[in-house]
Amino acid sequence: MKFITKSVITSLVLGVMAINVAGAQEIIQDVIDTSKKQMDSTQNDRKKVDGVAAVVGDFVVLDSDIDKEYIQLQARGVSIKDITRCQLFGKLLEDKLYAHHAIQDSIVVNELEIRSNIEQQISAFLEEKGGSMQELLDFYNKDSEQSLREEMFEINKYQKLAGDMQRKIVEEVEVTPEEVREYFNSIPKEERPIFGTELKVAQIIVIPEVTEEAKQVVIDRLKEFKADVIENGASFTTKAVFYSDDTAARSKGGAYTLNRKRPQMVKEFRDVAFSLQEGEISDPFETDFGYHIILLEKVRGQEYDIRHILLRPEMTEDAIKEASDEITRVRERIIAGDLSFADAAREFSDEEETKFEGGQLINPYTQDSSLELTKMDPELYGQIQDLKDGEISLVLRDQDRINPIKFKLLTVTDRINEHEADFARDYLKIKNLALQDKQFKEIEKWQEEKIFDTYVKINDDYKACEFNSNWLKTEKE
Repeated sequence: MKFITKSVITSLVLGVMAINVAGAQEIIQDVIDTSKKQMDSTQNDRKKVDGVAAVVGDFVVLDSDIDKEYIQLQARGVSIKDITRCQLFGKLLEDKLYAHHAIQDSIVVNELEIRSNIEQQISAFLEEKGGSMQELLDFYNKDSEQSLREEMFEINKYQKLAGDMQRKIVEEVEVTPEEVREYFNSIPKEERPIFGTELKVAQIIVIPEVTEEAKQVVIDRLKEFKADVIENGASFTTKAVFYSDDTAARSKGGAYTLNRKRPQMVKEFRDVAFSLQEGEISDPFETDFGYHIILLEKVRGQEYDIRHILLRPEMTEDAIKEASDEITRVRERIIAGDLSFADAAREFSDEEETKFEGGQLINPYTQDSSLELTKMDPELYGQIQDLKDGEISLVLRDQDRINPIKFKLLTVTDRINEHEADFARDYLKIKNLALQDKQFKEIEKWQEEKIFDTYVKINDDYKACEFNSNWLKTEKE
C-alpha cells in the first residue's frame, strides 16, 4: 500500500522474512564494558576483530551472520536478488537490540520448548524436502547433528527473546473507532489501498462412518502393543516408528514434550498424559484423530516427555460408498430447489465448525467470512476457481489431518471484486492497518529511545549503510 512509508514497508517485509532466520549469537562476556561511565576513547577506537560487524549491548553481529541470513532465506525459497546486505545487517541490529533488552527486562524463554521446536523444524524439513540428515548438514555446512542443533538452539533462543520483546512493546496498543477513521481519512485518495477480489465460500462435508468392529480392531491391537512392551520388554519406540499413524512424530518414535501451562494436543490427550506415572503406559483412548496409547517417560516440573502410538480405524468400502451416495443425494436436492445450500449444511454436514453457519467458511485471520482470492489456500482455490456465484460443485473427495477420507460440496455465496478501500465495507481490514501502523510507530519510538540507552558500535565497513534507525548515533556523541 502506497501510503505506508518506505521505512514501515522495510520493517514489515524484513520482519516477516526474519521468522526462523535470526542469526545465532553467543552473549559475549568480558569483551566490552557496557557501562556508559567506562566508554572511553579506547572503546571508540575499537577496531574490527575476528569479523565483528557491530556490537549491540551484550551481543555481537558477525560478518558471517549476514551470510547465514542469506542462506536461511534461500532455504525458504525467498528471492534474495533485491535484498541488500545493509538491509539484513540492519535487521540483525534490531534483533540484537530486542534480545538485549528482553534479557534486561528479565524475559525468560523456555529452553525445553525451544529444543522441542528444533526437533519439529528438523522433522518438517526432512519430511518436506524428502532428504536425509546428511543432506541437511551439508546444506548448513555442519559436520555433526550436535553442532547443527546447537546453532539452531541459539537461533531459536534469541529469535524468541526478540519476538517476546516486540510483543511486550505493543501488547497494550489498541485503536479506537475514531483513530481508525482518522487513519483512513489521512490517506490521500490516490494512495488508498486496493483490496483484491474476495469470495465467500460455503461447504458441506460428509464423513464416512467408522464401524464399531473397525474401532475394536485398533483398540485390540493397541492393547497387544502395550502387553508386548510390559510383558516381553519390546520397544515402545520401535512400535511407534513402524506402526503409528502420526506421521509428524513417527520418525521420532512418537515423542512429544507437553507442558501443563501451554495447551498442546487435544484435551483428551493431555488429560491422559498428565494422569500417568513415569514409565506407565495408558490404556487405549479415543480422540478425533483416532485411538492412542501413551508412554510417559519423564516428568520435569511442568514438562512431560511422552511417546504415543496412534492408530486410525479403517473405513470399509461400504461406509465410503454410503457417504458418497448421501452427499450426491444432497447435491441433487439443492439443485432441484428442494432445500437451500445453507439449510442442507445445517441438516447434513458433519463439520461442526461450519454447519451451524450454513456451511460458511471463516477467514482465520480476520474472523469474517471473506476470503481474499490471492491469499486463499491453493487447494481450496483450485476447487472453486471455475465456480460461478451460487453454482454447486461436483462431489469432491478430500482429506484432512483428522479424516483420511471425506466428501464435500462447495459453493460461492458472494463475490466482491477488486476495489479501492471503502471505510464501511472494509472496516475490519482498515482497522488492522491502523493498528499495525500504530504498533510500528510504538516500536520505532521504543527503538529510538533504546538505541541511545544502549552501547552500539558499528564497524567502519558498514557505516555507509542507510539505516532506518539511528544506529550511527555514537558518531554524534
